[in-house]
Amino acid sequence: MPTLRSATLSPAPAATPSPTAATTPRSAKRRLTPRRAADSADSAQFTAPHTSPLAGAGPMGTPKMLSASPKSSRKRLYGDLVAAEKPRWNPRDPAQMQAVKEALHVATVPSCGVVCRDDEQRRVLEFCKACVEQERAGSLYVCGCPGTGKTLSINKVKERVSRWADEMGLDTPDELSINCTNLGSTSDIFSKILAKFQVRKKASGKLSPLQQLQSMFSHKESAPRRMLLVVVDEMDYLITRDRAVLHDLFMLTTHQFSRCILIGIANAIDLADRFLPKLESLNCKPLVITFRAYSKDQISNIINHRLKALDYDVFEPLAIEFCARKVAAASGDMRKALGVCRSAVEVFESRLQDSSKQGFGVVTFDHMDTALSKVFKPVVVNSILCLPQHQQMVLCALANTFQHCKKKATTLGELNKSYIEICRSSQVPAVGMLEFSNMCMILSDQGYLKLGQSKEDKLRRVTLQIDISDITFAFKDSRFFQKCLEQPKF
Repeated sequence: MPTLRSATLSPAPAATPSPTAATTPRSAKRRLTPRRAADSADSAQFTAPHTSPLAGAGPMGTPKMLSASPKSSRKRLYGDLVAAEKPRWNPRDPAQMQAVKEALHVATVPSCGVVCRDDEQRRVLEFCKACVEQERAGSLYVCGCPGTGKTLSINKVKERVSRWADEMGLDTPDELSINCTNLGSTSDIFSKILAKFQVRKKASGKLSPLQQLQSMFSHKESAPRRMLLVVVDEMDYLITRDRAVLHDLFMLTTHQFSRCILIGIANAIDLADRFLPKLESLNCKPLVITFRAYSKDQISNIINHRLKALDYDVFEPLAIEFCARKVAAASGDMRKALGVCRSAVEVFESRLQDSSKQGFGVVTFDHMDTALSKVFKPVVVNSILCLPQHQQMVLCALANTFQHCKKKATTLGELNKSYIEICRSSQVPAVGMLEFSNMCMILSDQGYLKLGQSKEDKLRRVTLQIDISDITFAFKDSRFFQKCLEQPKF
């Protein structure tokens, strides 16, 4: 292959296209490699820096065949990997806004299925398949923090078990879902199970529903033919109210002719320490599957899957990532993440109504930050916002007093001076000293400050009992109290 140096030293031919270049198709020229170019008689024309085989090739003799527009080069480089952007949504359209809120609602079951719980669903499905195929009873305990997809995953598994049984030609198990919080008494759970088996003839004598079930599962003649998949949600209610009912419930699966497939769902993740030893001694230890809290990547993935059904972009990616990181660090509760996203949409909607801008736009990082502040602010912040205005101004005076000094206490007189100065600058009439003392006593009873008396000078001392950061955070969205907090210390 001729080098750049040899091509430069060689005499340049006339700038007339050769017959080969004139007859070669345009696509073939693009596929021409340097080796093939060197083998041709016109190879020097492509290596010489100041000559061009085509007229009007552009500056510095760049061949026209090598130029391409940015759009075509991008399309050639990435092809189908470049996804087309979704159209912009119009939040002023009530139908579009309602569709967004419904997609982010906790009660909405996503059409894409349960995301990020494939391993847990697989284990539950394998357990149910083994019980149905072998016609034997079994118990399973599903635990995890709130908002980790336990109930939704079990409901999906129930649908898959029914489809699998139909495909395999097996008897489809009956299904029974019980929420323990809806029970009048804990023992009513056995009545619901007994009614599902559709017992035509009750047992002789005055037997309780539990005793009837135990008798039914102890004899082959009375045992039902079809399996019953019992899903008991909110099992924490049984754990706290009546542990004997919990033990009897799991023991139903230990009888020889039992037809119960029991799946318990609860938020208590310390079952191994409190209940498994007892259940193991009763020979009814269940299989335990724990649903861990969602990570930030899982939360982002779930939110994006819910919004995928929409034909437009609603959030900027940074806003979703910020929400996912905050919720994952706090609790990993997916329900709280969906609530924050809905709140961010409402913040965006309210600001849009107050402005004269066009209806197009997306939920930004600032909207999400405002929504997260409302959800994750401390309890003391809510209580501060519920105080009367003058009591809030007293807290501002305390914050001004202790913000720039190392003292942790002040006198009631100094606090009153700071309070009066705040009222004067804010053009709010100040209350008298007696009413001011009563306000401080009320704040002391509520735990915001502490009143005491010095033994030395017998002056009443005031100590702040809450963090100054809580006061500043509570008033960060109020211009009035921001001015109060900017007052100098007296």
